[in-house]
Amino acid sequence: MTRSVRYLISGVLVGAPLLVGMLLLGIVGAGLTPVLVGLPLLALLALTGVPVGALERWRLQLVHPARVPTPHRTPDEPGPAAWARLRFTEPATWRELGYALLLAVVLWPLDAVVLTVALGIPGAMIGTPAQLAIVGGEETRGVKLWLIHTYGQAFLCAAGGVALILLLRWPLVRYAHARAALTRLLLAPRQAEGQLAEVTKSRARLVAAFEAERRRIERDLHDGAQQRLVALSMRLGLARLDAPPELAARLTEAHAEADQVLVELRELIHGIHPQVLADYGLGDAIADAADRSAVPVEVDVELPRFAEPVESAAYFAVREALANVGRHSGAGRAWIQGRYEEGRLRIEVRDDGCGGADPGSGSGLTGLTDRLAVLDGTLTVDSPPGGPTVLTMEIPC
Repeated sequence: MTRSVRYLISGVLVGAPLLVGMLLLGIVGAGLTPVLVGLPLLALLALTGVPVGALERWRLQLVHPARVPTPHRTPDEPGPAAWARLRFTEPATWRELGYALLLAVVLWPLDAVVLTVALGIPGAMIGTPAQLAIVGGEETRGVKLWLIHTYGQAFLCAAGGVALILLLRWPLVRYAHARAALTRLLLAPRQAEGQLAEVTKSRARLVAAFEAERRRIERDLHDGAQQRLVALSMRLGLARLDAPPELAARLTEAHAEADQVLVELRELIHGIHPQVLADYGLGDAIADAADRSAVPVEVDVELPRFAEPVESAAYFAVREALANVGRHSGAGRAWIQGRYEEGRLRIEVRDDGCGGADPGSGSGLTGLTDRLAVLDGTLTVDSPPGGPTVLTMEIPC
C-alpha cells in the first residue's frame, strides 16, 4: 500500500504544476503567434510530453520495479535540430503529448480524490481525539460533518477511521495499479515501433555492408585483375617486337584483345564504383555520367558531400534514369537539376522525349524506385503521353 500511496501522491505533485505550465505555454504562445514569437512556445508545448513521459516511466517503478524502456529512437546526427526533427515525426511523441494532457486535466485530480477518500477522510477521523483535546474538551465537528461532544465519541470516531482505512486499502491499491497500467499502455513502446526501429537499423547496416562490399570488389579488380592485364599487355607488346613475322601477327591480335579486355574491365570497375564519386562527390559524378550519356545533357547541380550510401544510391539512380532516356524516350536532350534543401536531397531528371513512362509497368523505373526506397527515398514520375518526362528523386539525409 505504501508504494501505491507514494505513486498517487507523486502523481498529484507532477500533474498540478503540469496543468499550470501547459496553460501558460498555450495562452502565451497563442497570444504571441501573430508576431511569430509564439511559434517556438507552441512547439515547446507540443514537446511537453517527452519529459513528462520520461518522468512517468520512471514513476512506474514505484508500483512495478521493472523499468519501462523509452519508445524513442536515437537521432542519427548530433544536435538539437536533428533531435527535434526526429521527435516531431515519431508517433510516440504525440502519444506522450496526449498523455500529458490527460494527466494535467483528468488523472491528477482523480488521484487527489482517491487519496482524499481513502486517506484524508479516515485520517481526519483518527485525529478527532486530538482535535477535541486542542479545543479543551468542548464540542468539535468531526470531519466537518458531525458534532463530537465527548472523548468517547471521539475515540469511536477514530476507531471508525481505522476501520475505514483497512476497508479502503484494497480499492486504493487496485486503483493505483490500474492507473499504472494505463500509463504503461500509453507510454511503453509499441511492438510495431520496436520492430520498425530494428528493421530501420538492420536496413542501414545492410546498406553500409553492401557499399563496403562493392568498394572491396572495385578495389580488388583495380589492384588485382587490372594490374595483371596491364602487365600481360606490356609483355605481349615486348614479345611482338622480337618475334618472327608469322608469330608477330598472332601476338598483335592477342595484344589487341588484351587491350580490349582491359578497357572493358575499366568500364566494369567504373560501373561498380566510379572513382570520381569517391574523390569529388555526387555533383562531379553526375556531371561525369552526363558526359557519358548517349543523349546531350545539361547539368545544374549544387550539392555538398553526403554519406557514401546516399551518394551511391543517388548516382546510380541518375545513371539508370539517363540510360532509360537513351533507350526508351526518343529524346533529343535532357536536363539534370540537383539541390539539397531542408534535409532532403532532391534531383530532377527531365527530357523532351515522347513521354508515357509508367512506373507500374515493370520497367526500369521499378528498380529505380526500389533503389531509392532502401534509404527512405521516393521517386515521382510525371510523364504524360507526348512528353516531357520528369523524374524527381528525393532522399532524406
